[in-house]
Amino acid sequence: MMDTEVDRELLEKIADLVGKPVGAFNIRKDCGCDGRQSTEHIEITGKTDKAGIDIRVKPGTVGETCHIPVIITKPGIEEVVYNDFYIGENSNVDIVAGCGIHNCGNQTSRHDGVHTFYVGKNSHVHYTEKHYGEGDGKGGKIMNPQTIVYLEEGASIQMETSQIRGIDSTKRYTKIVCGKDAEAVITERLLTHGDQVAESDMEIVLDGENSRGRVISRSVAQDSSQQLFKPLVTGNAKCFGHVQCDSIIMGAAKIRSVPEIAANCTEAQLIHEAAIGKIAGDQLLKLQTLGLTEEDAEDFILKGFLA
Repeated sequence: MMDTEVDRELLEKIADLVGKPVGAFNIRKDCGCDGRQSTEHIEITGKTDKAGIDIRVKPGTVGETCHIPVIITKPGIEEVVYNDFYIGENSNVDIVAGCGIHNCGNQTSRHDGVHTFYVGKNSHVHYTEKHYGEGDGKGGKIMNPQTIVYLEEGASIQMETSQIRGIDSTKRYTKIVCGKDAEAVITERLLTHGDQVAESDMEIVLDGENSRGRVISRSVAQDSSQQLFKPLVTGNAKCFGHVQCDSIIMGAAKIRSVPEIAANCTEAQLIHEAAIGKIAGDQLLKLQTLGLTEEDAEDFILKGFLA
């Protein structure tokens, strides 16, 4: 586990791991398990019919963290992995995922992670997922994450997903179905550069009475990269939903943002807003008067925007 410097650097970038994780974890490397540990309250088992794992959190589990990062260090690896999460009632846990690709070859490396959450009554999940690519090879670095969440009565999920840098192509699909008094918050941060392409479909379905949902998307498109966002909140009961998309466009990049709200109940309250623009000149000028170069000033602004 963490045998090489590449392994250690990737795991630190995507999961903030330095050394062996504390608590439950499963580290996947190059299509195999590179380390696994269950705890008294969180059990991780490998699937027998396909690639992936099952994570079972016992009812009443509070304050525990489960790490499930994936790293690919060889060119030519293409995989689809299925991870299912069963969160018992009255729990409060952190799930830290993420995928890092190091590709120095000419063959494409690709990881498609399919995650399904079943969150029991009155439970809360904080889910973090970071994606990152590096390597000086010509082979592509591709990630296509899919996450589907079912929230029972009173349950909630706070989902934070980030694409840090280096992913040539990504198609991201997220869907959350909320029961009575359930709440879903999705925060997505995305950076593209070069000729990279990113497409993101997000949907929150507010089925239960007094359910709540919010989508917050922040992105930066540099060089000749292209981005497409299609967030949707659907209200099928008395509920509240909000979609907010903010993007910074630079160079010859292209961004399309298509926020949508759909109400199927007179008691649904839904709001959407979107904004695309460049870095304000007065912001750059102010930072340059403090001694920063134009490049450093841009980097400072972008880091703050995506923080």
